[in-house]
Amino acid sequence: MNEELIISGRMNPYIDPHLEVWEWQIPLYLFLGGLAAGLLFFAAYFVMTGKEKKYPTTVKYGPIVAFIAIVIGLTALLLDLKHPLYFWQLYTTIRIDSPMSWGAWVLLIITFVSLIWIFSYLKEAFPKYNCKIGFISKLMGIFIEETGDGWEWKYPWLKTFEKYTQNNRYAWAWVLAVLSVILGVYTGILLSAFNARPLWNTAILGPLFLTSGFSTGAAMLMIMSKSHEERLSYSRIDLFLIIIELFFITHLFMGFLASSQVKVEAAHYFLGGEFTVTFWVNVIILGLVLPAILEAMELLKYKIPVIIPGLLILWGGVMFRFIMVEAGQIIRYLY
Repeated sequence: MNEELIISGRMNPYIDPHLEVWEWQIPLYLFLGGLAAGLLFFAAYFVMTGKEKKYPTTVKYGPIVAFIAIVIGLTALLLDLKHPLYFWQLYTTIRIDSPMSWGAWVLLIITFVSLIWIFSYLKEAFPKYNCKIGFISKLMGIFIEETGDGWEWKYPWLKTFEKYTQNNRYAWAWVLAVLSVILGVYTGILLSAFNARPLWNTAILGPLFLTSGFSTGAAMLMIMSKSHEERLSYSRIDLFLIIIELFFITHLFMGFLASSQVKVEAAHYFLGGEFTVTFWVNVIILGLVLPAILEAMELLKYKIPVIIPGLLILWGGVMFRFIMVEAGQIIRYLY
């Protein structure tokens, strides 16, 4: 018989406080929020710089995908709420010191601004009316009428509003650019505000999530665009963003390793621990390094199918959020 001396009960499962309340809804919401921020920022930026004709996919169609991403993300967030019918109470107050309050209001405002943006480009994006879906066709028939060379709004007030949005695109671009940056940073600050979670509690998470969101936005536009010149531009932009993202991730772990013991242990989860293979394979290799190599080869005139690096970047962005949310709930302070 072997005799064992027990000096601590810490080896027993769940003896320490264990948090695991966020499931797939939150990382999906964070990914789609970052994706929408990237798509809307690029659309606003190229209007502000007078290059909207050079980037038609970005300006006309990117915001539509961004709006769909916001709606799906908000639906996922609603599913995560304990009492979803009371979500409206978030909009009965503004708390400057609450990241969730900031996020709720920014998401509300940016949703309406993106709709205004889409409305201003709707006739240019869809010059021909050819909807064959019954209920959508009937619904649109309330507001529009077909003409010989396209379609037109039925009501004068819609024509007036369209003209107003088109005449003020530059001003709306500034509003959209500022809101998209706040939205992109917010997806990281939402996690970093949790002081009790050592993996999340770092100031670099906001800029890291912003850069990652812009990178996924560039990847989506690279896939969507039919213009070779536009795709090459996003290859350059995304290559630059990937380098920045790798820089932030490197300094994230350097900061952890030079910090307190619990931060060192948090870093070791990714440097030899249970998240090492998942993180390095899906995020670093497949989501960043390999797409960067493929994009660099494309810029050097090698023929690379644009969908491959684009999908890899999107995959890396999704996995990064899922891993960070999951790991952040497991890694904790020892009380």
